[in-house]
Amino acid sequence: MNINQFIALAPLTALAGTAIAVMIGIAAWRNFVLSCAIAAVGIVLSLAALGSVWPGTPVQASPLMLIDVYALFYIALLLSAGLAVLGFCYDYFKDRDGENEELPLLLLTALLGASVLAASTHFASFFIGLELLSISLFVLIGYPLNQAQALEAAIKYLILSGVSSAFLLMGIALIYAQSGELYFRGIEGYIASRDDINAMVFSGVLLVMAGLGFKLSLIPFHLWTPDVYQGAPAPISGFIATVSKGAVFVLLLRYFVSTDSYAYTPLLNVFSVMAALSILGGNLLALLQNNVKRLLAYSSIAHMGYLLVAFIAGGSVSSVLIVEPVAFYLLAYFITTIGAFGVVSVLSSPQAEADDLAFYRGLFWRRPWLAAIFTLMLLSLAGIPLTVGFIGKFYIFTGAADGGLWGLLLAVIVGSGLGLYYYLRIIVVMSMDAETVKTGFTQDWLSNVLLTVLTILLVWLGIYPSLLVNIIQSVSYDGMA
Repeated sequence: MNINQFIALAPLTALAGTAIAVMIGIAAWRNFVLSCAIAAVGIVLSLAALGSVWPGTPVQASPLMLIDVYALFYIALLLSAGLAVLGFCYDYFKDRDGENEELPLLLLTALLGASVLAASTHFASFFIGLELLSISLFVLIGYPLNQAQALEAAIKYLILSGVSSAFLLMGIALIYAQSGELYFRGIEGYIASRDDINAMVFSGVLLVMAGLGFKLSLIPFHLWTPDVYQGAPAPISGFIATVSKGAVFVLLLRYFVSTDSYAYTPLLNVFSVMAALSILGGNLLALLQNNVKRLLAYSSIAHMGYLLVAFIAGGSVSSVLIVEPVAFYLLAYFITTIGAFGVVSVLSSPQAEADDLAFYRGLFWRRPWLAAIFTLMLLSLAGIPLTVGFIGKFYIFTGAADGGLWGLLLAVIVGSGLGLYYYLRIIVVMSMDAETVKTGFTQDWLSNVLLTVLTILLVWLGIYPSLLVNIIQSVSYDGMA
């Protein structure tokens, strides 16, 4: 390994080193504040390392990973989201009984797996990163060990995740058996050398897509989502909805472009059906929910469907333009979803999770600050103007229209209307009369700061998105040229 490769891996090395430092800290002195502080410093150092790596990209840091501006942009997004979740976890767990010092360690290993996914160009690193992320989530979901619901959610995720990994491995085996390739670029060369895609390779790709469909909770692979979101701690639910799904989607986009899979219409047709089902099914099922975390779970299913529309529409335009709508929508989704689950986290207590819709009755009178933030987050998820969610939804509309995807565009329109209804339903409940009035900020100062920052980003990027758009456009992914 030369010096350039070593520098290119600095962000990942910093994350791995921080995880080791947290383990040593736990062994020396069990202190939740210390573990969170070490983890936060490590994530910040990893973000800082991205700046030193950026000018020298692209670098083939190892035979399995390519560190380019595409990978660095999404690693920065994933790490920033992880840092925000860590802050919410601090306020959420600091007053709860039990040994919580390992939670920051698990967040670090999950972020390391997600970062590996963003840089993967080989099935080996793809599977290693995915399993590192998933195994960390098994424990994070069931972390409140005294809660049966959390353990049930963790077991469900463990079993179904194992099934999805079996699909992935079988699909990879079929692709390798026929093509003799595990590198994404090698698979592209194999496919390009043949007039028609081999049935075994196509079957393998479908199995891989089924495994990834589980990770993205796309219908019909969504059944685990509401139960896991409801049972997991609120900040961890936000982490699953953003970092876990975002990393998988980034990997999916790189794989499709690197292997030129956009050239195969049957595969895109399968994704089109999954996108339409996810949009309509997710929004329809959300209408029936009286549990806020389950409602947000079904909402996340619908939003993955929206994101898949942008992904499919990219097949009809130049490769560089594929990144822009996906990147902007992912960032908008990260801001609003982490903010929404952050509000749930702040309102929760060691005695009860703030997930029942009745709990939010009169929130504008009891916690006007939190109610206002939650309202903005919900309006952004609905795609209302002057929020970052509106710009993201606009990208989806224009992409579907430019690509002539009229059926998917109709699904997006219908789904957006349904979504607006159940988001407004929560806002109406929050505005109802309350028996008690309690105004002002909560005592969770770190969560308040994070929610303030997220709200500023939500409004700022909704009114003035050009700065972010210019940054995204500058992310010229070499592999898409």
